[in-house]
Amino acid sequence: MPRRRPGRVRTKNTNRREALKLSSMAPEDYNVRPGEVKSIACPDCRTWRRIMGDTVLKIREHCISGKVAAGEKHRLCPGSDQLVVVDIDVRRWQARQNRLLRDAMPQDNRHAAQQFYKPIPAAVAPVSRITAEATLETTRQSYLAHRKGCIRCVGGQHCTDGGILARRYAHALQEEPARREVREQLERQEQRAARKLTAPAVRKAQWAKHGGETVEQANNRCAARTSGSLSEFRGPDLPLLPKDVETHERRQAELGKQYARKAPAPSAV
Repeated sequence: MPRRRPGRVRTKNTNRREALKLSSMAPEDYNVRPGEVKSIACPDCRTWRRIMGDTVLKIREHCISGKVAAGEKHRLCPGSDQLVVVDIDVRRWQARQNRLLRDAMPQDNRHAAQQFYKPIPAAVAPVSRITAEATLETTRQSYLAHRKGCIRCVGGQHCTDGGILARRYAHALQEEPARREVREQLERQEQRAARKLTAPAVRKAQWAKHGGETVEQANNRCAARTSGSLSEFRGPDLPLLPKDVETHERRQAELGKQYARKAPAPSAV
């Protein structure tokens, strides 16, 4: 849409009156909507005239139309070249005017002339074309229901929809072990999470049952570490030599003789 240029003020003359403020006029006696030609009802002749200018606004020079229509000569209206000052909030004025126009509009004009009807709902898709979550039970029930009501699915023969449902049921049978494993894993995770949530409560109950003075007394009866232990991790020292050295050596000699008698003699070459 081409942009409308504001009317040019071709003269600097005025009617030497005080500038006319829009706030002193009735809201319906002027039009200053953005994007539209500014106009005003001349306060002298009460006819709508254009407001010229961009920064300096004036009422366009005009004649008294009633006198011209009667056959007399043109005579300028005293309201020509009247300075105009826009001292109102244009947005608020526009909103108020729009509300007044809407309220003044007849009730019949507020509704659309064209009647709109609700669209007819589409036909329900057959069971074989429904893309829902296919489980083993749902696929089995769908297949059996189709076989019961279809006269073309006899024995090992299937119609188009019956074949689709049969393949879907077979696919669900193949995926059932993996789904069962996933369900069991989820159940184990839920059980572990439940145990983690209930662990503080269980420990609190155990402490209330066995705690208190009993635990404190058992803690106070703990014996000190023996002097022979190196540390609390290694335990006490162990002996490295036998208690009776002579008896130990005699026993070792007897065991050596026994092993010598059992060993076979070397063959002569």
